[in-house]
Amino acid sequence: MTGSPILQLREIHKRFAGVHALRGVNLDVHAGEVVALLGENGAGKSTLMKMVGGIEQPDSGEIRVGGALVTVRDVHTATALGIAFIHQELNLLDNLDVAGNVLLGREPTRWGALRLIDRTKMRATALPYLRQLGLDVSPDTPMAALSIAQQQLVEIARALSLHARLLIMDEPTSSLTLAETARLHEVVAELRAHGVAIVYITHRLAEVGAIADRAVVLRDGANAGSLSREELTHDNMIRLMVGRDIARQDDAGGGHQRRDDFRVDGLRTRRYPHHEVAFGVGRGEILGMAGLVGAGRSEVARAIFGIEPPIAGTIAFEAAALQIAGPEDAIRHGIFLVPEDRRSAGLVLDSSVRENVSLPALRRYARHGIVSDVEERQAAAAVCATLQVKAPSLEVNAATLSGGNQQKVVLAKWLALGPKVLIVDEPTRGIDVAAKAEIYRLLRDLARGGVAVLMISSDMEEILHLSDRVAVMHEGRLTGVLERAACTEQRIMTLATVGAI
Repeated sequence: MTGSPILQLREIHKRFAGVHALRGVNLDVHAGEVVALLGENGAGKSTLMKMVGGIEQPDSGEIRVGGALVTVRDVHTATALGIAFIHQELNLLDNLDVAGNVLLGREPTRWGALRLIDRTKMRATALPYLRQLGLDVSPDTPMAALSIAQQQLVEIARALSLHARLLIMDEPTSSLTLAETARLHEVVAELRAHGVAIVYITHRLAEVGAIADRAVVLRDGANAGSLSREELTHDNMIRLMVGRDIARQDDAGGGHQRRDDFRVDGLRTRRYPHHEVAFGVGRGEILGMAGLVGAGRSEVARAIFGIEPPIAGTIAFEAAALQIAGPEDAIRHGIFLVPEDRRSAGLVLDSSVRENVSLPALRRYARHGIVSDVEERQAAAAVCATLQVKAPSLEVNAATLSGGNQQKVVLAKWLALGPKVLIVDEPTRGIDVAAKAEIYRLLRDLARGGVAVLMISSDMEEILHLSDRVAVMHEGRLTGVLERAACTEQRIMTLATVGAI
């Protein structure tokens, strides 16, 4: 690239509670360039970008924007410098509508000194950014009514509305469908053509080759190397990220029994009350459930677990009918759910790792209503060791862990109870390649141990890689169940989009 970089980072260091999170990191990004910032969870990617976005301050080093040495004291300073940040974890207000979130803090006003919010102008201003992303919702729609994927697009629309010259995108497609991801990639190309500099953080390595001009890789808080566009192969990226080659292995096909030990019949959810869903999962099997966002997969999971009890249908395990009026009933029957949004629905972020792991099983460690700290700590330590949860101690808050380790903690709390049926909704969303491999190993080990696993995923590679069979949903209906030998991306997407092959 010619000319001075829009962003220059030189020898950036950062420590947290004795942990050297960033070790002299350097990075340049030019106008009209997409730089993929890669690394495992905990490598320092998000921390580095938080320095640029004004959320964290470096202990030492230089940040230059447009060639000028700057101190990015806060988010307002970053915005004034032309920097916009799309965060991995959504920063949206559920009590506002879509337009209110897109223009938060920049609401148009009228009536002079009275400064009343001009709702008409706000809707008109927000709408083009929603349409640019292909998000077909009204600006007046309450945020709480949107799916995770739609909320992700609102977050992106807010960043686009800032007309930034530097755009940081941290896992922007982690909740998006293939069609939504393709549209976002088109938007990225349009922004690049208009001279916007983009830092793109992702764990979906196939995306990197599709949109990036080059990649910069961090490992253990330091620069591990960079790759030109011609060098952006899967193996090259993995090698720099983890410092070694990760052997690709075919995890599916655990020799599971073909009978459906866990059965769902005639299930009708509140979102799709007129559509019945029926399927089975055998002990020792991983049944992948594919479909576009909004197809009703998560609603089925919540209905089975009792969060949103179904309006009709039966659930049975080993031919015994189960009555599930709420999550307590599901847990009592050995049916557990790892939810799509681990931070808001799977963890108590302000509680320790130990407390999160033991929370569903406190009765096991209690005598006469008093919890034994020793038993609780020993049990939590054992399951965390099994899952290789990386944390300074079991007493640190779950909020301080990387995404992959947070997901392991969610799994750990159920593993301690001995699941019979495990439902995992987007199990590797926002998780790096090495952590993904560990989660895959765990799910396959659970299946081999006789657990019936229902895995909901929007990641086609994940579905094809791990599933013994694939059930596909389209607009609340189960449109087909494919045996592993018949599974192809084309067949799955046909069932997911038109409902039949």
